[in-house]
Amino acid sequence: MRSATGFKVLGVAVGLAAAGVLIGLYVSKLTTEAGSPSYTVPVSSQGGHKVVDLTIQTVAAVGPQLSPAHPDYVSYLVRDTHGKWLRRTVWKLPANATVHVTIYNFDGASGLRNPLYARPQGVDGDVMTVDGKTLSVIPPDDASHTFAVPAYGLVIPVAPVGDNAKNQCGYAPCAMSMAHRTITFTFHTGKPGHYRWQCFVPCAAGWIDGFGGPMQTIGYMDGFLNVV
Repeated sequence: MRSATGFKVLGVAVGLAAAGVLIGLYVSKLTTEAGSPSYTVPVSSQGGHKVVDLTIQTVAAVGPQLSPAHPDYVSYLVRDTHGKWLRRTVWKLPANATVHVTIYNFDGASGLRNPLYARPQGVDGDVMTVDGKTLSVIPPDDASHTFAVPAYGLVIPVAPVGDNAKNQCGYAPCAMSMAHRTITFTFHTGKPGHYRWQCFVPCAAGWIDGFGGPMQTIGYMDGFLNVV
């Protein structure tokens, strides 16, 4: 007869093995998707210092035009110099630069699991502007998404579109005439590197705990900053 201790050891071993498989699949997925096309953000110079303006959009459903395989995936998009929205989340930025970010959010509230992320962090003044108003925190239940770069200690909670807002966007790309929130903040890149960014809000509807699908896929709610 196997002892209780033996069963516990076996259970732990099986659990670790299963976790290893899941982690392996997750890392494999990220590695594969990380090879997707990147976007080089244009750079300007002010007083000899490199400055970048990064404009991104968050949408409840990316739509068939930008993602035929997964039109219902929640997603981030980036705007290029021609005003076109691209489903690319690997962005090339210069090292030691100032990055001014504008997020246009067209999605509603999902809510945070951790209220710590309700405060802007790792950005100038640890504040952001929401529709022109400077804020240092939002209600945790109101967060639609986050833009977070763990290696920089950077977290921005994204304010939501109200449930009763008129003219809400169904599928991306969303026109600026549709209901949205405008969030701005500034951060600074450091030395060259490959830095992961992601959303920490469980916003993937239809997936266990809201963290599957687009939440773990580069090109949707995950990406990288290639700082060079």
